[in-house]
Amino acid sequence: MSASPASATDDRERSFDEQVARSLPRNVAAQLFNGMFGQTGFRLVQAPTFLPAYLHALSGSDVVVGLARSLQAAGTVLSPVIGASLIGHRGSILGISLGLGALMRLNILGIALAGFLLGAGEAIYAVLVMLTLMGFFQGASQVTMNSLRAKVIPVQRRGIVAGMRNLLAGIASASVSYVAGAYVIERNLLGNGYASVFLLAFAIGMIGLAGLGFTREPVTVSVRAQESVRGTIARLPALLRENPDFARFFVARAIGSFGRMAMPFYILFAGTRMELTGASLGLLTSIWMVTSSMTNLVWGVLADRRGYRVVMIATLAIWIVANAQLLFTSDVSGMVAFFVTMGMAQGGFNQSGQNMVLEFGRTEDIPIRLAASSTAVNFVGTIGPLLGGAIAALWSYHALFVTCIVLQSIALAIIVVWVPEPRLASLAVRGAVASGDD
Repeated sequence: MSASPASATDDRERSFDEQVARSLPRNVAAQLFNGMFGQTGFRLVQAPTFLPAYLHALSGSDVVVGLARSLQAAGTVLSPVIGASLIGHRGSILGISLGLGALMRLNILGIALAGFLLGAGEAIYAVLVMLTLMGFFQGASQVTMNSLRAKVIPVQRRGIVAGMRNLLAGIASASVSYVAGAYVIERNLLGNGYASVFLLAFAIGMIGLAGLGFTREPVTVSVRAQESVRGTIARLPALLRENPDFARFFVARAIGSFGRMAMPFYILFAGTRMELTGASLGLLTSIWMVTSSMTNLVWGVLADRRGYRVVMIATLAIWIVANAQLLFTSDVSGMVAFFVTMGMAQGGFNQSGQNMVLEFGRTEDIPIRLAASSTAVNFVGTIGPLLGGAIAALWSYHALFVTCIVLQSIALAIIVVWVPEPRLASLAVRGAVASGDD
């Protein structure tokens, strides 16, 4: 007598779980290696120090600095949906994840080459184009990489693995950042210190991506039917209607992400309070990276025990305090204290947002949930830095920081009052199902 479809599915799910358990040590090692090197390379470009300072040195304009980050975010607005449509119907996604990661890193190489080969005016345009393309592949890669992580790392281990990834990346990034500022930029290595830093970022990032290739990926048990990009976009409204808890989280995370509007301008504001040399850039970048990575390990352990909602609440509150502190900062020690506080908040906020998405609903809907949330956050990232540059240019840096405080306070209130812990809600649903089966 043949097995029922339900029992056959149960057998496949058990086999999938067994494969995940057997491969867990290898996959954790691949994730940690990728985090240590891949994140180090990417952080050198994403840091709120090197690239904004480079663009400001080329252009002398706050607006150009904001435009650059806006264009990078603009590239990520629709590409998460493309990433979801590429993998939603596939049982294996490692190859696509590696391909998108490589394409993203090639644009870092382009930024470096533009610095070496082009004049200041042409380099500005080239960097803007490369950042837009990097954002496009980054948005799709966020969906595929997080979906891959959700497959190979069980939910009860994701916090500690994410924390360890960030800790290792932070130690490596801090070391490389200080050398990049104090030696590479200070000595104008290879004739262009900033371009040399970005070339180093590309090389380190590619090493990290190669390590991810050692992932042992099980084939997904349940996948959705293949959908076009248009079909994936069309499903987003229904996803939000059918999952109101996720919809409220979706709104809160997007509003909270308006804190990114100030990110490119923190270092420019620091320049009004201290002299910005290569050594000071390296020092502030290292402080930001070390603090973010050390506290991310704590956030990860806390999340494994209590869920990611409490982490998002704590980090949003700390980020608000950090922005408020800037209103009263007048010297070097105040800027160092700010980068410590902001480092504690920003990394944990990103970690909690990315991981909470994975827990709001069915496993097969993870790519579309990631696409929806990433699209909203990246849309905010598109308009935020440009808006931030306009506020700073028309009014002041202080006006920009106050705007961030107000918007992030609204996001914090939404999460505290209206967004439940998704892990507890999921356990309640499973308990109800189990009671019905008895």
